[in-house]
Amino acid sequence: KAHERPRKGNLGDGAADVHGVAAQDLEERAPRLEHERGCRIGLFARSRDYLTELETDIKKRGRSALAVPVDLTDARQIAEGFERVRTAFGPIDILIYHAGSSAWQGLLALTPQQFEHSWRVGPYGAFLCAREVVPDMLRKRSGAILFTGATSSVRGRGGALDFSSAKFAVRGLAESLARELWPKGIHVAHVIIDGIIVPPAIRSQSSVGHDGPLVDPDAVAAAVQGELHLLDLAGPAHA
Repeated sequence: KAHERPRKGNLGDGAADVHGVAAQDLEERAPRLEHERGCRIGLFARSRDYLTELETDIKKRGRSALAVPVDLTDARQIAEGFERVRTAFGPIDILIYHAGSSAWQGLLALTPQQFEHSWRVGPYGAFLCAREVVPDMLRKRSGAILFTGATSSVRGRGGALDFSSAKFAVRGLAESLARELWPKGIHVAHVIIDGIIVPPAIRSQSSVGHDGPLVDPDAVAAAVQGELHLLDLAGPAHA
């Protein structure tokens, strides 16, 4: 069956939601890049103080932002958060989901509660947020959903059972959504960050682990923005 290509469009004037509770440096840079695209940005995370600081910074740059403290494992809080964003900015055009959690334990040391929490922050939170934004996108037959992954999305990491399994699940969620939503004009991508996000200024500190490649958060945020640019080219949804 032939599918209609996602409609070419400029997302620069729409509303974007950036969600994340894991890597703070990327969380700070991705919203700033989206404000440069002209997006009005809803920011979701648990820390009210951190979100308020980021909101203030974006507003100082002349763009619109709304800090929404949200527990991404709580369906009610997520729904209420999106309603706040819609009231302030209108329908959601872009979702970037960057949340993750881990107790960094193996099978016998990991508790059932810790395992469940990682899954609730990862694939469950991603599922809840996608359910909130997709109706807006379907009405316009356009939009973008980006999920960030890690090396553990494709290769299980020893001693991180909860994290690895949850990241695999987010990747599967993204692939399934890409195939479901591609015929309806919605771009879905899973972006793997294959390294440790560390700002250049602190790479030399002894406290930073070096068991993997170190990645500049500015470069990662720019890559995410480049992925969104595919929409302007009417490129296919993929994961």
